[in-house]
Amino acid sequence: MLKRYGGGAPVRLLTAGLHGDEWRSTSKRLEGLTTPAVGTLLVIPKVSGREYMSTLDKDYYTKYAPVLLDAIRINKPQIYLELHSYSSKNLSDLTDKNRLEQEGVPAYIEIESGILMGSVSPHIRIDYFSPYDLCISFEMPKHPSEESLRVIDRLVGAVKECESRSYFVEYMKKHYPRQTSAAIKNYLRFYGHLY
Repeated sequence: MLKRYGGGAPVRLLTAGLHGDEWRSTSKRLEGLTTPAVGTLLVIPKVSGREYMSTLDKDYYTKYAPVLLDAIRINKPQIYLELHSYSSKNLSDLTDKNRLEQEGVPAYIEIESGILMGSVSPHIRIDYFSPYDLCISFEMPKHPSEESLRVIDRLVGAVKECESRSYFVEYMKKHYPRQTSAAIKNYLRFYGHLY
């Protein structure tokens, strides 16, 4: 169910519980959010609890989670976040330096305490967003530590309050310069042709 806070620009859409049982870890992180200082906040704490389908599958947004695609089409957010969770056995796959060649998307970067940052699926990034929009994916451990929860809540809070992609990039450069540099290189390697 889509929740709306505030009004005006920028429009932010924050989502969690995108597939399988990950909502058990992720949805709570979005349920307590409040109205941002400026603009609109849209929240979908649980997109789907159905059996797992990867967002990299071309049918994910059109067939598995059409409610999410409708929210993007109707509201045209400039800031979009997907909050996922991962099991420890999948960490090396998500952060593999060869992920671009193997999976078609850049590797996630570990920010801190097991929290990973990457791009959203190209199936929506390219077709539904401007190159100037902020489209980000965070992965948190399925069984997060208290420190992991503090980090993800701080990052989600930064996305909730950011006013543009450049605003968020500056925030990340200030707090995580090394990780941000690596993420920008990955982004340009994959999406540089859009500029």
